[in-house]
Amino acid sequence: MGIIDHKSKKEEEQYPMISKPLRFILLQKGSYVLSSLFFVFGFSVGLFLCLQLKAVHMSTTTTQRQPLWSTLLFNHTTTMDIKQELQLKTLQHNMSDQELFTKVSSLSSPTSSSSSWLGRRHNNDGKMVVKVAFMFMTGGRLPLAGLWEKFFEGHEGFYSIYVHTNPSFQDSFPETSIFYSRRIPSQPVYWGTSSMVDAEKRLLANALLDESNQRFVLLSDSCIPLYNFTTIYDYLTGTNLSFIGSFDDPRKSGRGRYNHKMYPQINITHWRKGSQWFETTRELALHIIADTVYYRVFDEHCKPPCYMDEHYIPTLVHMLHGEMSANRTLTWVDWSKAGPHPGRFIWPDITDEFLNRIRFKEECVYYGRGGENVTTSKCFLFARKFTAETLEPLLRISPIVLGFGP
Repeated sequence: MGIIDHKSKKEEEQYPMISKPLRFILLQKGSYVLSSLFFVFGFSVGLFLCLQLKAVHMSTTTTQRQPLWSTLLFNHTTTMDIKQELQLKTLQHNMSDQELFTKVSSLSSPTSSSSSWLGRRHNNDGKMVVKVAFMFMTGGRLPLAGLWEKFFEGHEGFYSIYVHTNPSFQDSFPETSIFYSRRIPSQPVYWGTSSMVDAEKRLLANALLDESNQRFVLLSDSCIPLYNFTTIYDYLTGTNLSFIGSFDDPRKSGRGRYNHKMYPQINITHWRKGSQWFETTRELALHIIADTVYYRVFDEHCKPPCYMDEHYIPTLVHMLHGEMSANRTLTWVDWSKAGPHPGRFIWPDITDEFLNRIRFKEECVYYGRGGENVTTSKCFLFARKFTAETLEPLLRISPIVLGFGP
């Protein structure tokens, strides 16, 4: 009791004007206010954390379901880091050519048109992104890589890159480059021999391992794009046909290269010639990889002055899959000068007028996926041969003429 009385006395000295009942009420209210403040603070922190988590979720959802600029594209389901990791794993293998071709040949080919395939994938899960595989064949570095970097910029997830180069080539791209770690297991290539076709099939087979690759473009180290990525992407994915030039050339450089030892598998009436630089659908690419019969005939009997890269695929497609091709190439080259190689272009050649002459050089028919046939002047999407010194003027002119760049 003494302690209680002593404490009460001290409180009376500190608050002489406040009665005991009132002091009790004030102390009780103070405790209540303090508790309320703690509650409000805790509630605010919890609400803030919830909002932050929701914002992160919304951000992730937005990233995965961002609006796409083509009606053929479907929703992303993985981040770009995961996609890039999967792509890298695809390129890193120890399979021989035969093992690779056998593995790819076992992949199921669509039983109907690519249009039906696209619809089927979309209806099942709505998550597949259709990609175009850009396959570069080079003996070493890519001198026009800077132009292609600008071309691909901002379109990650809608393309794949594969590079076939001499295995002895040691230089590499920086980690920030889109070409970094995009080299496939390669073999030496010798001009005019079957090794060129082997490299083409090697590129196709590696690209086919990625199921989302539905269109395949073969390019050289001297090729340039003639339009921006969106235009080229929609052009390729907007049709069911491949673009492989295949024509009957009665001249010495055509039928004159036919070897009668190819008979009976290949008759001279089947013999075709065309550009090495092709663009194909996934279905036709699988057929090309699966062929062994006609490849053996060509490998044995097509020697210089017969050049396998100019005859094998054009003849194969004409004989077995002619209805799957538009029978024209998308890559323009200058054959106006006589000789075994097309013309090359240097710095002074790069002008607005020159590039537009190539872009709108002639008219052709474009067969749309919906069955519409359109006459267009947009017949070539790529061009070659451009030397390394054209990179700077091409970068300068590309935003004005080609529709991409700085």
